[in-house]
Amino acid sequence: MINVLYIALGGALGAGLRYFVSVAMVNIAGGDLPWGTLIVNILGSLVAGFLWGLLGDSTGSERTHALFFVGLLGAFTTFSSYALESLQLFHSGRWGVAALNALGNNAGALIAAVLGYALARTLVRGGG
Repeated sequence: MINVLYIALGGALGAGLRYFVSVAMVNIAGGDLPWGTLIVNILGSLVAGFLWGLLGDSTGSERTHALFFVGLLGAFTTFSSYALESLQLFHSGRWGVAALNALGNNAGALIAAVLGYALARTLVRGGG
């Protein structure tokens, strides 16, 4: 039951951070491409890879996993939003932007996870 509380706390923090980043990106980059969703998916994947690199395959304790991976990053990253936004772009005839959005979210998130993991492993090896 305590894990549910950790998930709820992490989820509240992640959702708030997602909103902040999304609003900031609209103000910075405009609304042509759903930049907020793209950035949170890439940043969230970077953090997930980094935490996994620091904590190892176990991803830490159950509570750490619940708080950060399920709660915080689960609410912060938005692949369901990305899928809907890509579909809406496609249906509005903006196929190129839809393809860019799909490629950016998928490739960007995967590359960010790899980079986060590599950075964490480098820090662990360098600090040990």
